Amino acid sequence: MITPVENFLQALDRAGLAMHKPSVIADGCLHRFRVDGDKPGSSNGWYVLHLDDKPFGAFGSWKTGQSETWSPGTAEAMTTAERQALAARMAAAKLARDAEQAAVQTSARQRAHDLWEKAKPADGSHAYLVKKDVPAYGLKVLRQQLVVPLRDVDGTLHSLQFIAGDGRKTFLTGGRKRGCYHAIGKPAAALCICEGYATGATIYRDTGHATAVAFDAGNLQPVARVLRQKFPRLTLVIAADNDTETPGNPGVTAAQAAARAVGGVLAVPTFGEVAHV
Repeated sequence: MITPVENFLQALDRAGLAMHKPSVIADGCLHRFRVDGDKPGSSNGWYVLHLDDKPFGAFGSWKTGQSETWSPGTAEAMTTAERQALAARMAAAKLARDAEQAAVQTSARQRAHDLWEKAKPADGSHAYLVKKDVPAYGLKVLRQQLVVPLRDVDGTLHSLQFIAGDGRKTFLTGGRKRGCYHAIGKPAAALCICEGYATGATIYRDTGHATAVAFDAGNLQPVARVLRQKFPRLTLVIAADNDTETPGNPGVTAAQAAARAVGGVLAVPTFGEVAHV
């Protein structure tokens, strides 16, 4: 019969966060660990685990931003008192995670600043820019990788995205992404929001409209919301990635939600139209 610890480790594995050397401390405190496949010395994974009559755990990754909870039982099998106790444990785990996340992001913010200072201004000769046929707007180069800054609405640098010549993209581990973006140009009549740098650079070059690069579909709405607060009367255009070959077309779906959330305009490539939503 499988033990609760084995069940917990299986949940980590299913989430893509298997421990490099499985060793679990079930004391209800937050612990960090090296995720299998990560570089030696790293500790991007985290977990909290209680083992008693009603086991409960939470785990995630500072690298990917994942955050999940775990329990081998079901809420239906619990008494009211047990459900309340579980809710209290979930709240405590969230507080511990949030406190640790704040510390991780503070460290990442300083590292982002140091790396950004060491990097050199980019020109159009980088292989990725040549392939995408776009200029370098506010980018730098470090160790042959393009460096794209992630800033909040106040201009504070929180993290960095690195783009290799072959297009492979990575982010600074632990850096804040939610609500952060890379700004291209100064807003005037309209402000466009898109996912990737190459898309944003193309939009700005071809239309002249300032563009905010949100880096992925999940960050479109957080970025749109903070920009709506900063520019309450400006037209916001959410430029979708048209992921026609992906089930559910996540690019268009996320862009539609972002446009609705801020009363913006949706622009979808290929169809040649923009629509108010």
